[in-house]
Amino acid sequence: MNNIVIFDTETSGLSPKTGHRIIEIGAVAMSGSEITGEFQSLIDANCDISWLATNVHGITNRMLSDEPSPFQVFSDFRDFIGDATLVAHNAQFDIRFLEFEFADLGFKLTNPSHCTLRISRKVWPHLENHKLGTVARHVGASFDGLQ
Repeated sequence: MNNIVIFDTETSGLSPKTGHRIIEIGAVAMSGSEITGEFQSLIDANCDISWLATNVHGITNRMLSDEPSPFQVFSDFRDFIGDATLVAHNAQFDIRFLEFEFADLGFKLTNPSHCTLRISRKVWPHLENHKLGTVARHVGASFDGLQ
């Protein structure tokens, strides 16, 4: 697979339909096995972060006060991803939020996507769970902070 962007988001809650927003996005662009670019930004989405979300990712409203706006970040991210295939763990969640953020700014997200959570469930049904950290350890990768 060439021209892919592997990405992850952190959000203020669980649903964009109830006003939750993306408050951090990070991505790596790849061509074959070569990293061709990186993207990361906190986002001041001017929304309250639920205590549950803060307990998951540790991001607080105070941390976002001097960060760029959604328009700036998602305009730049749209340029970064171009027409690449998007890859995420639990992609349905991240894509739903990204589609909302893009639509809110008048953009349309048309990139194809793949979900490593779905792939891992299909390929390794015997794993005790399919959390990103479990899958990473199963394939011999180790990353600090993955559960």
